Amino acid sequence: MKITFLGTGTSQGIPVIGSNHPVCLSEDPRDKRLRVSVLVSWDDYNYVIDCGPDFRQQMLKSKVSKIDGILFTHEHADHTAGMDDIRPFFFRQGDIPIYAHKRVLASLKTRFDYIFTDKDRYPGAPSVQSNEVHNDAPFKIGNLAAIPIEAFHNRLQVFGYRIGDFAYLTDIKTIDDKEINKLRDLKVLALNALRIEPHHSHMNLEEALELVAKVSPERAYFTHISHYLGFHKEVEKKLPKGVHLAYDNLELKL
Repeated sequence: MKITFLGTGTSQGIPVIGSNHPVCLSEDPRDKRLRVSVLVSWDDYNYVIDCGPDFRQQMLKSKVSKIDGILFTHEHADHTAGMDDIRPFFFRQGDIPIYAHKRVLASLKTRFDYIFTDKDRYPGAPSVQSNEVHNDAPFKIGNLAAIPIEAFHNRLQVFGYRIGDFAYLTDIKTIDDKEINKLRDLKVLALNALRIEPHHSHMNLEEALELVAKVSPERAYFTHISHYLGFHKEVEKKLPKGVHLAYDNLELKL
């Protein structure tokens, strides 16, 4: 299995438009972060988790010519705004399978009604196969099972996913012990760590480190990072053994 971090930034990305913050001015490519997304590949399968506004750029950079489905964590724009850019895949493959909570599917149908409608379809519009995700109900993707992991983004329910020995959690603030038990014996955990200071709906660095200590994966990689976390090079040096900052285009093999 190969994991490609397509984007590791928070909702505004890094650099933030018009910002003079030192991290936004950094020349280190690891400090330049597109909106958060990850590509999970194995055998001949490619699945993307989240499809944000940088989706087209990410697909071109990664030279992806086929996707077998998109798993959505939640409905916020930095995780869903790239839906229209599935068109090249649709033109080659037909309907693209998507997987999401019922609430998220309803949001997508409202915002991208032309993708979901059966009436007077525009000839160039893409189309999808909608699959509702339920907690405690693993579902098949390719020849593997995806296990939903429920957590909360402040009061908003979000899904993370475990695929084999890899788990991906983003935009979470709290998670119940029952869900943490689904994360045992991982080789790699990807987890959001927004900044140093506490945040009302995201884990900060301290909270993310506490969850890593509870789960005890072989390796952990932090994502959904804002410029307020600091320079990649400096933060990386301060992290415990086996814990790292992810960065755009980082590839891991399991």
